[in-house]
Amino acid sequence: MNTSGTTLEPEVPKKKLTKESLRHGLRIFRYVLPYRGKFTVGMILLALSSATVMLFPWVIGKLTDAANGKPFVLPNGTAVSINQIAIGLFAVIVLQGLFSFGRIWFFTQVSEFTVRDIRQALYQKFVTLPIPFFEKNRVGAITSRITSDVGMIQDSFSLTLAELFRQVMTLVVGIVFIMMVSVKLSLFMLLTFPPIVVVAMVFGRKIRVLAKATQDELAKTNVIVEETLQGINTVKAFTNEQFETQRYTTSLTRTVRAALKSNLYRGGFVSFVIIGLFGGIILVLWRAASLVAAGQMTIGDLTSFALYTIFIGASVGGLGELYGKVQSTLGASERILEILDEKSEPTHQTRVAGLAPLQVRGDIDYRNVAFRYPTRPDLPVLKDISFDIQAGEKIALVGPSGAGKSTIVQLLMQFYELSDGKILIDGRPVSQYDLTELRRHIGIVPQETILFGGSIRENIAYGKTDATDEEIIAAARKANAWQFIESFPEGLDTLVGERGIKLSGGQRQRIAIARAILKNPAILILDEATSSLDSESEKLVQGAMDELMQNRTSIIIAHRLSTIRKVDKILVIDGGRIVEQGTHDELAHNENGLYANLLKLQFELS
Repeated sequence: MNTSGTTLEPEVPKKKLTKESLRHGLRIFRYVLPYRGKFTVGMILLALSSATVMLFPWVIGKLTDAANGKPFVLPNGTAVSINQIAIGLFAVIVLQGLFSFGRIWFFTQVSEFTVRDIRQALYQKFVTLPIPFFEKNRVGAITSRITSDVGMIQDSFSLTLAELFRQVMTLVVGIVFIMMVSVKLSLFMLLTFPPIVVVAMVFGRKIRVLAKATQDELAKTNVIVEETLQGINTVKAFTNEQFETQRYTTSLTRTVRAALKSNLYRGGFVSFVIIGLFGGIILVLWRAASLVAAGQMTIGDLTSFALYTIFIGASVGGLGELYGKVQSTLGASERILEILDEKSEPTHQTRVAGLAPLQVRGDIDYRNVAFRYPTRPDLPVLKDISFDIQAGEKIALVGPSGAGKSTIVQLLMQFYELSDGKILIDGRPVSQYDLTELRRHIGIVPQETILFGGSIRENIAYGKTDATDEEIIAAARKANAWQFIESFPEGLDTLVGERGIKLSGGQRQRIAIARAILKNPAILILDEATSSLDSESEKLVQGAMDELMQNRTSIIIAHRLSTIRKVDKILVIDGGRIVEQGTHDELAHNENGLYANLLKLQFELS
């Protein structure tokens, strides 16, 4: 199982822009639908903002003509003065500012609310996905969906879409305007663009490859940092500080080399664009100047034409970058939709009106259960497991590491689907229960307790989120935890730190037991919590566990055989099968049995 906590955010893959990928990627826009009113207003303001920008060169041209003694005449015959044109130009700028503000305000609202809904949907999906999903996917890769991928979508809603619309509108309107000024000159100008576009595409593809190589190298350096900091105790214990520093420096050097190569091509591309694009503009202006000299164009028309040409050139250059962003957005969209399309566990189903809450006695029956992990279908983990537990009984599962003990209880929790056989609780197959209601009646105290980074109160109350302080304190007392909690200045408000690092192992275990006591389950699973504790802590935790097991069906995964002498039945698991079962006394006297051998081995090591 890969539960690496790495938070590297790999580059979002660019999705080839096809009709199918566009149709599939646009499904993410369903999250915009609740805010379509604001989106529509934003698009209208964007259109008006772009239109006012495109008016700017035309008004400048008229102002230039007026300055050269050729006033602008309205259709009704009224001549417009220079001052009036200047006021009109100022009005265009004011309108542009107002439209831009409104566009940004409405698009920002749509973007923020939409991204909130997407993140909420993703998180809700994460916590309802089955365990096998997390075994097949690295945690860092999963969390990148809710961080970098959603961030890419957010950029698209707030920036990319607006820029794409603006650039396309600038290109179309600009071409229409220059055609109105001079068809011949427009055709001459447009002929200079195809070669630039072709070379730009070639350069762009190479730059993307090199940029990805740089990002991959940078990701490797981040892995070194993360591994070193996570294992800093080991690094210091083996005095390998200099070794790790050298390893990081070597990786950084490779990153720098890749970045320099990428930027070499990027610089060449920029130089080509400057020379090619503006060289073409100079040729067009030379041709336009010739027409002005021949009296076929006015200076105002030349000015407008030049400004529109610059606008068109900038939009063509911008569309190349926007095309790359659209590809990345489609890739991010598909990665998000992949998660949202995953099948969730059948949890938190709506209860039929009038149906009483589920009651569980605690009778458990395993019938010919077999299991193979979905990630390793060729390797059988459990084979023909059959046993039963009466309500209130205590059984222990013992056996060598990897024998299948933990898998047996994980199947009871329905973390995985059975490969064969069935498990019944109170005579009813577990597959017929609502998972949420069933798991509410099963408590677990794991061997390695993981607490959340909040307060002690919050961690205990995780067993019953609406518990009162009195209930929490009562549970802590039964778990032998109240004494140390009370000794802290902040009491229940004491912060436990990330994964409970501020508490000792025994304290964490007792918090976990208090949490299980508060949950008050009918069925209890104990992955023996005392195997890594000192004698004093073990005594306190064992006492708390004895309190917890009273009147509950209990399954104990035993590591220290001395702690299970009083259970009703012991199942010895080896190679995925039950090879022995009986009481401690019965199994201990079977000298040729596996249990007696394990008991003897532990006695020799103690």
